[in-house]
Amino acid sequence: MKNSFRLLALLMMVAMVLAACPSQSAEPTAVPAAADATAAPAAAEATAAPAAAEATAAPAVADATEAPASGEKETLNVWSFTNEINTMAVAYEGKHPNVDIKYTMIPMTNGEYQTKLKAALGTSDAPDVVALEAAFVKQFVESDFLKDLGSLLPYAQEDQTYTFVTDVGTNDGVTKAYAYQATPGALFYRRSLAKEYFGTDDPAEIQALLSDFDKYTEAAAVVKEKSGGDTYMVASSGDFQNPFFANREQPWVVDDTLVVDPMVQKYVDTAKLFRDEGYEAQAQQWQEGWFAGMNDSLVDAAGTPKKVFSYFLPTWGLPYVLAPNAKSADGSSDTSGDWGVITGPLPYQWGGTWLGVIDGTPKADLATDFVRFATLDQENLTNWATGVYTNDYLKAIDPNVASDQMQAPGDFVSSQVVVEKIIPDFDNSELSAFLAGQNSYAGFAEAAPSVNAKLMQGSDDAIQRAMNDPLNQYLNGEITEDQMWATWKENLAIDFPDLSTN
Repeated sequence: MKNSFRLLALLMMVAMVLAACPSQSAEPTAVPAAADATAAPAAAEATAAPAAAEATAAPAVADATEAPASGEKETLNVWSFTNEINTMAVAYEGKHPNVDIKYTMIPMTNGEYQTKLKAALGTSDAPDVVALEAAFVKQFVESDFLKDLGSLLPYAQEDQTYTFVTDVGTNDGVTKAYAYQATPGALFYRRSLAKEYFGTDDPAEIQALLSDFDKYTEAAAVVKEKSGGDTYMVASSGDFQNPFFANREQPWVVDDTLVVDPMVQKYVDTAKLFRDEGYEAQAQQWQEGWFAGMNDSLVDAAGTPKKVFSYFLPTWGLPYVLAPNAKSADGSSDTSGDWGVITGPLPYQWGGTWLGVIDGTPKADLATDFVRFATLDQENLTNWATGVYTNDYLKAIDPNVASDQMQAPGDFVSSQVVVEKIIPDFDNSELSAFLAGQNSYAGFAEAAPSVNAKLMQGSDDAIQRAMNDPLNQYLNGEITEDQMWATWKENLAIDFPDLSTN
Protein backbone atom coordinates (compact mmCIF):
# COMPACT_ATOMS: atom_id res chain seq x y z
CA MET A 1 0.00 0.00 0.00
CA LYS A 2 2.78 2.38 0.92
CA ASN A 3 4.59 1.84 -2.37
CA SER A 4 1.39 2.22 -4.38
CA PHE A 5 0.69 5.51 -2.66
CA ARG A 6 4.16 6.76 -3.50
CA LEU A 7 3.81 5.65 -7.09
CA LEU A 8 0.49 7.47 -7.40
CA ALA A 9 2.07 10.63 -5.99
CA LEU A 10 4.79 10.39 -8.62
CA LEU A 11 2.34 9.79 -11.46
CA MET A 12 0.38 12.86 -10.43
CA MET A 13 3.26 15.01 -11.65
CA VAL A 14 2.09 14.39 -15.19
CA ALA A 15 -1.28 15.99 -14.53
CA MET A 16 -0.40 18.63 -11.98
CA VAL A 17 1.03 22.08 -12.39
CA LEU A 18 3.68 22.18 -9.74
CA ALA A 19 5.03 25.61 -8.96
CA ALA A 20 8.34 26.20 -7.23
CA CYS A 21 6.99 28.47 -4.54
CA PRO A 22 3.93 27.16 -2.67
CA SER A 23 1.37 29.77 -1.79
CA GLN A 24 -2.15 30.01 -0.54
CA SER A 25 -3.44 30.20 -4.08
CA ALA A 26 -2.15 29.05 -7.43
CA GLU A 27 0.55 31.24 -8.92
CA PRO A 28 -0.12 33.14 -12.12
CA THR A 29 1.53 31.95 -15.30
CA ALA A 30 3.93 34.88 -15.17
CA VAL A 31 5.03 36.71 -12.05
CA PRO A 32 6.84 40.02 -11.76
CA ALA A 33 10.56 40.18 -11.14
CA ALA A 34 11.35 36.49 -11.06
CA ALA A 35 9.23 35.71 -8.03
CA ASP A 36 10.31 32.08 -8.13
CA ALA A 37 13.94 31.58 -7.18
CA THR A 38 14.38 28.55 -9.35
CA ALA A 39 12.65 30.30 -12.23
CA ALA A 40 14.84 33.36 -11.91
CA PRO A 41 17.58 33.46 -14.51
CA ALA A 42 21.08 32.95 -13.28
CA ALA A 43 21.87 36.38 -14.68
CA ALA A 44 19.37 38.07 -12.39
CA GLU A 45 20.90 41.20 -10.96
CA ALA A 46 22.38 40.24 -7.64
CA THR A 47 24.01 42.24 -5.13
CA ALA A 48 26.99 41.06 -3.19
CA ALA A 49 30.65 41.85 -3.66
CA PRO A 50 32.50 39.06 -5.47
CA ALA A 51 35.43 37.69 -3.55
CA ALA A 52 36.33 34.03 -3.92
CA ALA A 53 37.64 32.19 -0.91
CA GLU A 54 40.19 29.40 -1.24
CA ALA A 55 38.45 26.03 -1.03
CA THR A 56 39.73 23.18 1.06
CA ALA A 57 40.63 19.90 -0.57
CA ALA A 58 37.85 17.35 -1.03
CA PRO A 59 38.31 13.64 -0.35
CA ALA A 60 40.09 11.80 -3.11
CA VAL A 61 37.94 9.96 -5.64
CA ALA A 62 38.59 8.07 -8.81
CA ASP A 63 38.78 10.24 -11.93
CA ALA A 64 35.58 9.60 -13.87
CA THR A 65 36.48 11.93 -16.70
CA GLU A 66 39.36 10.34 -18.58
CA ALA A 67 39.13 10.70 -22.34
CA PRO A 68 37.70 7.71 -24.23
CA ALA A 69 40.20 5.65 -26.17
CA SER A 70 38.93 7.14 -29.43
CA GLY A 71 39.95 10.61 -28.30
CA GLU A 72 36.39 11.86 -28.53
CA LYS A 73 34.81 13.76 -25.69
CA GLU A 74 32.53 11.92 -23.33
CA THR A 75 29.00 13.35 -23.40
CA LEU A 76 26.92 13.88 -20.28
CA ASN A 77 23.21 14.73 -20.57
CA VAL A 78 21.92 17.13 -17.91
CA TRP A 79 18.30 18.26 -17.64
CA SER A 80 17.04 21.20 -15.63
CA PHE A 81 14.22 23.75 -15.53
CA THR A 82 16.38 26.91 -15.50
CA ASN A 83 19.74 27.90 -16.97
CA GLU A 84 21.39 28.10 -13.54
CA ILE A 85 23.12 24.73 -13.55
CA ASN A 86 24.40 25.34 -17.07
CA THR A 87 26.84 27.77 -15.45
CA MET A 88 28.26 24.91 -13.41
CA ALA A 89 28.24 22.69 -16.49
CA VAL A 90 30.53 25.12 -18.30
CA ALA A 91 32.72 25.45 -15.21
CA TYR A 92 32.95 21.65 -15.02
CA GLU A 93 33.98 21.46 -18.69
CA GLY A 94 36.71 23.98 -17.90
CA LYS A 95 38.19 21.57 -15.40
CA HIS A 96 37.47 18.48 -17.53
CA PRO A 97 38.14 19.35 -21.18
CA ASN A 98 37.43 15.77 -22.23
CA VAL A 99 33.80 16.12 -21.16
CA ASP A 100 31.02 17.66 -23.24
CA ILE A 101 27.87 18.42 -21.24
CA LYS A 102 24.68 18.48 -23.27
CA TYR A 103 22.44 20.79 -21.28
CA THR A 104 18.68 20.66 -21.80
CA MET A 105 16.48 23.29 -20.18
CA ILE A 106 12.74 22.61 -20.01
CA PRO A 107 10.48 25.14 -18.29
CA MET A 108 8.19 24.08 -15.46
CA THR A 109 5.28 26.03 -16.96
CA ASN A 110 2.15 23.89 -16.84
CA GLY A 111 4.22 21.00 -15.50
CA GLU A 112 6.11 20.61 -18.79
CA TYR A 113 9.43 19.71 -17.16
CA GLN A 114 7.97 17.06 -14.89
CA THR A 115 5.87 15.59 -17.70
CA LYS A 116 8.77 15.28 -20.13
CA LEU A 117 11.06 13.88 -17.48
CA LYS A 118 8.52 11.26 -16.45
CA ALA A 119 7.99 10.29 -20.09
CA ALA A 120 11.75 9.91 -20.67
CA LEU A 121 12.42 7.68 -17.68
CA GLY A 122 13.29 4.15 -18.70
CA THR A 123 13.97 5.16 -22.31
CA SER A 124 17.09 6.02 -24.28
CA ASP A 125 16.05 9.68 -24.05
CA ALA A 126 16.47 9.81 -20.28
CA PRO A 127 19.09 12.27 -18.99
CA ASP A 128 22.10 11.22 -16.94
CA VAL A 129 21.75 14.01 -14.37
CA VAL A 130 18.44 15.59 -13.42
CA ALA A 131 17.59 18.74 -11.48
CA LEU A 132 14.73 18.41 -9.00
CA GLU A 133 12.87 21.35 -7.46
CA ALA A 134 11.74 21.34 -3.83
CA ALA A 135 8.07 20.92 -4.79
CA PHE A 136 8.69 17.52 -6.37
CA VAL A 137 12.17 16.35 -5.33
CA LYS A 138 10.79 13.98 -2.71
CA GLN A 139 8.58 12.23 -5.25
CA PHE A 140 11.73 11.17 -7.10
CA VAL A 141 13.83 10.49 -4.00
CA GLU A 142 11.11 8.15 -2.75
CA SER A 143 10.98 6.34 -6.11
CA ASP A 144 13.37 3.85 -7.72
CA PHE A 145 14.39 6.22 -10.52
CA LEU A 146 17.45 7.73 -8.85
CA LYS A 147 20.85 6.17 -8.19
CA ASP A 148 22.14 5.72 -4.65
CA LEU A 149 24.68 8.54 -4.13
CA GLY A 150 25.78 7.49 -0.67
CA SER A 151 29.38 7.41 -1.91
CA LEU A 152 29.32 11.23 -1.84
CA LEU A 153 28.41 11.48 1.85
CA PRO A 154 32.07 11.95 2.91
CA TYR A 155 32.08 15.17 0.87
CA ALA A 156 28.89 16.32 2.55
CA GLN A 157 30.42 15.61 5.93
CA GLU A 158 33.57 17.56 5.09
CA ASP A 159 31.52 20.44 3.72
CA GLN A 160 29.24 20.35 6.75
CA THR A 161 26.32 20.39 4.35
CA TYR A 162 23.28 21.64 6.22
CA THR A 163 21.43 18.65 7.64
CA PHE A 164 18.05 19.61 6.22
CA VAL A 165 19.53 19.77 2.70
CA THR A 166 20.79 16.19 2.92
CA ASP A 167 17.58 15.02 4.62
CA VAL A 168 15.50 16.19 1.66
CA GLY A 169 17.62 14.08 -0.69
CA THR A 170 17.44 10.99 1.52
CA ASN A 171 14.78 8.30 1.82
CA ASP A 172 14.90 5.22 4.07
CA GLY A 173 18.55 5.89 4.79
CA VAL A 174 19.56 6.13 1.12
CA THR A 175 20.82 9.49 -0.17
CA LYS A 176 19.91 10.05 -3.82
CA ALA A 177 20.16 13.82 -4.32
CA TYR A 178 22.24 16.77 -3.16
CA ALA A 179 21.70 20.52 -3.45
CA TYR A 180 24.15 23.30 -4.15
CA GLN A 181 22.01 25.83 -2.30
CA ALA A 182 20.27 25.97 1.05
CA THR A 183 17.08 27.98 1.34
CA PRO A 184 16.36 28.82 4.98
CA GLY A 185 13.52 31.23 5.48
CA ALA A 186 13.52 34.51 7.35
CA LEU A 187 11.29 37.47 8.15
CA PHE A 188 11.96 40.78 6.40
CA TYR A 189 10.54 43.91 8.06
CA ARG A 190 10.34 47.64 7.34
CA ARG A 191 12.76 49.53 9.54
CA SER A 192 10.95 52.88 9.41
CA LEU A 193 7.67 51.25 10.43
CA ALA A 194 9.40 49.34 13.22
CA LYS A 195 10.72 52.60 14.64
CA GLU A 196 7.29 54.19 14.37
CA TYR A 197 5.34 51.38 16.02
CA PHE A 198 7.90 49.76 18.33
CA GLY A 199 10.47 52.51 18.90
CA THR A 200 13.37 50.56 17.41
CA ASP A 201 14.50 48.96 14.17
CA ASP A 202 17.35 47.00 15.77
CA PRO A 203 17.21 43.40 14.46
CA ALA A 204 17.95 41.88 17.86
CA GLU A 205 15.15 43.83 19.53
CA ILE A 206 12.67 43.17 16.72
CA GLN A 207 13.50 39.44 16.86
CA ALA A 208 12.74 39.46 20.59
CA LEU A 209 9.39 41.12 19.85
CA LEU A 210 8.51 38.56 17.15
CA SER A 211 10.22 35.41 18.42
CA ASP A 212 7.07 33.24 18.24
CA PHE A 213 3.68 33.44 16.58
CA ASP A 214 1.87 34.52 19.72
CA LYS A 215 4.18 37.52 19.91
CA TYR A 216 3.87 38.07 16.17
CA THR A 217 0.09 38.19 16.55
CA GLU A 218 0.35 40.61 19.49
CA ALA A 219 2.61 42.82 17.40
CA ALA A 220 0.09 42.74 14.57
CA ALA A 221 -2.50 44.23 16.92
CA VAL A 222 -0.07 47.00 17.86
CA VAL A 223 0.65 47.77 14.21
CA LYS A 224 -3.05 47.98 13.41
CA GLU A 225 -3.82 50.21 16.38
CA LYS A 226 -0.93 52.63 15.95
CA SER A 227 -1.38 52.90 12.19
CA GLY A 228 -5.12 53.32 12.35
CA GLY A 229 -5.44 50.26 10.16
CA ASP A 230 -3.28 51.70 7.40
CA THR A 231 -0.43 49.21 7.93
CA TYR A 232 -0.87 45.46 7.73
CA MET A 233 1.40 43.08 9.60
CA VAL A 234 1.66 40.84 6.54
CA ALA A 235 0.48 40.96 2.94
CA SER A 236 -1.05 37.47 2.89
CA SER A 237 -1.70 34.81 5.50
CA GLY A 238 -0.26 32.41 2.94
CA ASP A 239 3.11 33.99 3.71
CA PHE A 240 3.33 32.15 7.01
CA GLN A 241 2.02 28.82 5.80
CA ASN A 242 5.53 27.43 5.32
CA PRO A 243 6.72 28.21 8.88
CA PHE A 244 3.73 26.45 10.43
CA PHE A 245 3.91 23.41 8.14
CA ALA A 246 7.68 23.14 8.58
CA ASN A 247 7.31 22.82 12.35
CA ARG A 248 4.88 19.94 12.50
CA GLU A 249 5.76 16.98 14.67
CA GLN A 250 4.26 14.48 12.24
CA PRO A 251 4.25 14.34 8.42
CA TRP A 252 1.07 14.56 6.38
CA VAL A 253 0.96 10.80 5.80
CA VAL A 254 1.65 8.05 8.32
CA ASP A 255 0.87 4.44 7.35
CA ASP A 256 -1.26 5.64 4.41
CA THR A 257 -3.35 7.76 6.76
CA LEU A 258 -3.70 11.55 6.65
CA VAL A 259 -2.39 13.28 9.78
CA VAL A 260 -3.55 16.79 10.72
CA ASP A 261 -0.79 17.91 13.06
CA PRO A 262 -1.65 20.52 15.74
CA MET A 263 0.54 23.03 13.88
CA VAL A 264 -1.80 22.75 10.88
CA GLN A 265 -4.75 23.62 13.11
CA LYS A 266 -2.77 26.52 14.57
CA TYR A 267 -2.02 27.79 11.08
CA VAL A 268 -5.71 27.74 10.17
CA ASP A 269 -6.64 29.48 13.44
CA THR A 270 -3.95 32.13 12.96
CA ALA A 271 -4.90 32.75 9.34
CA LYS A 272 -8.55 33.19 10.35
CA LEU A 273 -7.62 35.59 13.13
CA PHE A 274 -5.47 37.68 10.82
CA ARG A 275 -8.26 37.83 8.25
CA ASP A 276 -11.00 38.71 10.72
CA GLU A 277 -8.92 41.30 12.59
CA GLY A 278 -7.57 42.99 9.46
CA TYR A 279 -3.95 42.13 10.21
CA GLU A 280 -3.27 40.98 6.62
CA ALA A 281 -3.76 42.83 3.35
CA GLN A 282 -5.53 39.87 1.68
CA ALA A 283 -3.07 40.21 -1.20
CA GLN A 284 -2.53 36.84 -2.87
CA GLN A 285 1.07 35.76 -3.17
CA TRP A 286 2.75 36.43 -6.53
CA GLN A 287 0.02 38.85 -7.59
CA GLU A 288 0.07 42.62 -8.00
CA GLY A 289 -1.04 43.61 -4.51
CA TRP A 290 1.53 41.34 -2.90
CA PHE A 291 4.36 43.06 -4.77
CA ALA A 292 2.83 46.51 -4.28
CA GLY A 293 3.22 46.10 -0.52
CA MET A 294 6.97 45.87 -1.01
CA ASN A 295 7.23 49.39 -2.43
CA ASP A 296 4.41 51.32 -0.73
CA SER A 297 2.21 51.47 -3.82
CA LEU A 298 -0.51 49.32 -2.24
CA VAL A 299 -3.97 50.91 -2.01
CA ASP A 300 -7.33 49.59 -0.87
CA ALA A 301 -10.55 49.54 -2.89
CA ALA A 302 -11.17 53.19 -2.00
CA GLY A 303 -7.71 54.24 -3.16
CA THR A 304 -6.36 54.74 0.37
CA PRO A 305 -2.59 54.09 0.62
CA LYS A 306 -1.66 51.05 2.71
CA LYS A 307 1.64 49.65 3.93
CA VAL A 308 2.91 46.16 4.78
CA PHE A 309 5.17 45.66 7.80
CA SER A 310 6.75 42.27 7.04
CA TYR A 311 7.25 39.46 4.53
CA PHE A 312 8.22 35.83 5.07
CA LEU A 313 10.79 34.99 2.38
CA PRO A 314 13.72 32.54 2.00
CA THR A 315 17.28 33.24 0.88
CA TRP A 316 16.37 33.72 -2.77
CA GLY A 317 13.51 36.02 -1.82
CA LEU A 318 15.90 38.89 -1.18
CA PRO A 319 17.69 39.19 -4.55
CA TYR A 320 14.92 37.76 -6.74
CA VAL A 321 11.72 39.08 -5.13
CA LEU A 322 12.08 41.81 -2.52
CA ALA A 323 14.94 43.88 -3.91
CA PRO A 324 13.65 43.98 -7.52
CA ASN A 325 10.21 45.06 -6.30
CA ALA A 326 11.27 47.68 -3.76
CA LYS A 327 10.80 50.44 -6.34
CA SER A 328 7.30 51.12 -7.64
CA ALA A 329 6.61 50.87 -11.36
CA ASP A 330 6.20 54.65 -11.72
CA GLY A 331 9.30 55.35 -9.63
CA SER A 332 7.36 57.37 -7.07
CA SER A 333 8.39 55.21 -4.12
CA ASP A 334 11.42 53.12 -3.25
CA THR A 335 11.85 51.19 -0.01
CA SER A 336 15.45 50.13 -0.68
CA GLY A 337 17.54 50.56 2.45
CA ASP A 338 14.47 50.46 4.69
CA TRP A 339 14.47 46.71 5.32
CA GLY A 340 15.85 44.52 8.05
CA VAL A 341 15.93 40.73 8.34
CA ILE A 342 15.51 38.41 11.34
CA THR A 343 14.99 34.68 11.79
CA GLY A 344 11.38 35.35 12.74
CA PRO A 345 8.83 33.35 14.76
CA LEU A 346 9.65 29.87 13.41
CA PRO A 347 12.48 28.28 11.40
CA TYR A 348 11.57 27.02 7.91
CA GLN A 349 12.92 26.47 4.42
CA TRP A 350 11.37 27.32 1.06
CA GLY A 351 12.42 26.11 -2.38
CA GLY A 352 15.78 24.91 -3.62
CA THR A 353 17.19 22.67 -6.37
CA TRP A 354 18.62 19.18 -5.89
CA LEU A 355 20.61 17.09 -8.38
CA GLY A 356 20.32 13.36 -8.83
CA VAL A 357 21.60 10.67 -11.19
CA ILE A 358 19.14 8.53 -13.13
CA ASP A 359 19.58 4.94 -12.04
CA GLY A 360 20.88 2.70 -14.82
CA THR A 361 22.63 5.42 -16.83
CA PRO A 362 25.78 4.10 -18.54
CA LYS A 363 27.47 7.35 -17.49
CA ALA A 364 26.96 6.72 -13.78
CA ASP A 365 30.54 7.53 -12.71
CA LEU A 366 30.73 10.73 -14.72
CA ALA A 367 27.22 11.79 -13.67
CA THR A 368 28.04 11.19 -10.02
CA ASP A 369 31.21 13.24 -10.32
CA PHE A 370 29.26 16.12 -11.87
CA VAL A 371 26.78 16.05 -8.97
CA ARG A 372 29.74 16.06 -6.57
CA PHE A 373 31.24 19.09 -8.33
CA ALA A 374 27.98 21.03 -8.54
CA THR A 375 26.79 20.43 -4.99
CA LEU A 376 29.74 19.43 -2.80
CA ASP A 377 32.91 20.97 -4.27
CA GLN A 378 33.92 23.83 -1.97
CA GLU A 379 35.76 25.78 -4.67
CA ASN A 380 32.77 25.59 -7.00
CA LEU A 381 30.33 26.60 -4.25
CA THR A 382 32.54 29.53 -3.32
CA ASN A 383 32.75 30.66 -6.93
CA TRP A 384 28.99 30.26 -7.29
CA ALA A 385 28.18 32.32 -4.19
CA THR A 386 30.68 35.13 -4.66
CA GLY A 387 30.21 36.04 -8.30
CA VAL A 388 33.28 34.42 -9.84
CA TYR A 389 31.23 32.84 -12.62
CA THR A 390 30.84 35.94 -14.75
CA ASN A 391 29.95 35.75 -18.42
CA ASP A 392 33.58 36.55 -19.32
CA TYR A 393 34.75 33.68 -17.09
CA LEU A 394 32.41 31.25 -18.85
CA LYS A 395 33.20 32.53 -22.33
CA ALA A 396 36.89 31.92 -21.69
CA ILE A 397 35.93 28.24 -21.37
CA ASP A 398 33.28 28.15 -24.08
CA PRO A 399 33.09 31.13 -26.49
CA ASN A 400 29.62 30.01 -27.55
CA VAL A 401 28.10 30.61 -24.13
CA ALA A 402 25.05 32.87 -24.26
CA SER A 403 25.71 36.49 -23.38
CA ASP A 404 23.42 36.33 -20.35
CA GLN A 405 24.87 33.12 -18.90
CA MET A 406 26.45 33.88 -15.52
CA GLN A 407 25.86 33.62 -11.79
CA ALA A 408 25.78 36.88 -9.91
CA PRO A 409 26.85 36.82 -6.26
CA GLY A 410 24.54 36.22 -3.34
CA ASP A 411 23.06 32.72 -3.56
CA PHE A 412 23.18 30.98 -0.17
CA VAL A 413 25.04 27.69 -0.61
CA SER A 414 24.58 24.36 1.13
CA SER A 415 28.02 24.04 2.73
CA GLN A 416 28.33 25.53 6.20
CA VAL A 417 32.11 25.52 5.78
CA VAL A 418 31.86 27.71 2.68
CA VAL A 419 29.16 29.93 4.17
CA GLU A 420 31.18 30.74 7.26
CA LYS A 421 34.24 31.44 5.14
CA ILE A 422 32.56 33.95 2.81
CA ILE A 423 30.23 35.79 5.22
CA PRO A 424 32.64 38.79 5.42
CA ASP A 425 32.46 39.15 1.62
CA PHE A 426 28.91 40.42 2.00
CA ASP A 427 29.56 43.09 4.64
CA ASN A 428 29.64 45.95 2.13
CA SER A 429 27.56 44.46 -0.65
CA GLU A 430 24.55 45.94 -2.41
CA LEU A 431 22.35 43.48 -0.59
CA SER A 432 23.79 44.78 2.65
CA ALA A 433 22.99 48.34 1.60
CA PHE A 434 19.44 47.25 0.81
CA LEU A 435 19.20 46.04 4.41
CA ALA A 436 20.64 49.27 5.83
CA GLY A 437 24.05 47.71 6.41
CA GLN A 438 22.89 44.32 7.69
CA ASN A 439 24.77 41.30 6.33
CA SER A 440 22.05 39.08 4.88
CA TYR A 441 24.42 36.14 4.48
CA ALA A 442 25.20 36.23 8.19
CA GLY A 443 21.50 36.32 9.01
CA PHE A 444 20.70 33.30 6.90
CA ALA A 445 23.73 31.48 8.32
CA GLU A 446 22.23 31.98 11.77
CA ALA A 447 18.84 30.63 10.67
CA ALA A 448 19.96 27.64 8.58
CA PRO A 449 21.04 25.20 11.33
CA SER A 450 17.57 25.35 12.90
CA VAL A 451 15.71 24.20 9.80
CA ASN A 452 14.24 20.69 9.90
CA ALA A 453 13.07 19.03 6.68
CA LYS A 454 12.81 15.42 7.85
CA LEU A 455 9.03 15.45 7.49
CA MET A 456 9.04 16.25 3.78
CA GLN A 457 7.24 13.68 1.63
CA GLY A 458 6.58 13.35 -2.07
CA SER A 459 2.86 13.98 -1.59
CA ASP A 460 3.29 17.21 0.41
CA ASP A 461 2.77 19.66 -2.42
CA ALA A 462 -0.43 18.05 -3.67
CA ILE A 463 -1.87 17.72 -0.17
CA GLN A 464 -1.11 21.32 0.75
CA ARG A 465 -2.42 22.74 -2.51
CA ALA A 466 -5.66 20.83 -2.09
CA MET A 467 -6.24 22.86 1.06
CA ASN A 468 -5.91 26.25 -0.64
CA ASP A 469 -9.39 26.72 -2.09
CA PRO A 470 -11.43 25.45 0.87
CA LEU A 471 -9.22 27.41 3.27
CA ASN A 472 -9.75 30.63 1.34
CA GLN A 473 -13.49 30.01 1.34
CA TYR A 474 -13.37 29.57 5.10
CA LEU A 475 -11.27 32.69 5.63
CA ASN A 476 -13.74 34.67 3.53
CA GLY A 477 -16.66 33.42 5.59
CA GLU A 478 -18.19 31.48 2.70
CA ILE A 479 -18.11 28.11 4.47
CA THR A 480 -17.66 26.90 8.03
CA GLU A 481 -14.45 25.43 9.38
CA ASP A 482 -16.02 21.96 9.47
CA GLN A 483 -17.01 22.33 5.82
CA MET A 484 -13.45 23.41 4.99
CA TRP A 485 -11.92 20.27 6.52
CA ALA A 486 -14.54 18.06 4.88
CA THR A 487 -14.04 19.58 1.43
CA TRP A 488 -10.27 19.26 1.69
CA LYS A 489 -10.50 15.59 2.66
CA GLU A 490 -13.00 14.89 -0.12
CA ASN A 491 -10.57 16.38 -2.64
CA LEU A 492 -7.73 14.26 -1.25
CA ALA A 493 -9.84 11.12 -1.50
CA ILE A 494 -10.14 11.73 -5.24
CA ASP A 495 -6.45 12.45 -5.77
CA PHE A 496 -5.20 9.76 -3.37
CA PRO A 497 -7.71 6.89 -3.27
CA ASP A 498 -5.40 4.77 -1.12
CA LEU A 499 -5.10 7.51 1.52
CA SER A 500 -7.31 7.19 4.58
CA THR A 501 -8.60 10.64 5.58
CA ASN A 502 -10.78 9.63 8.54
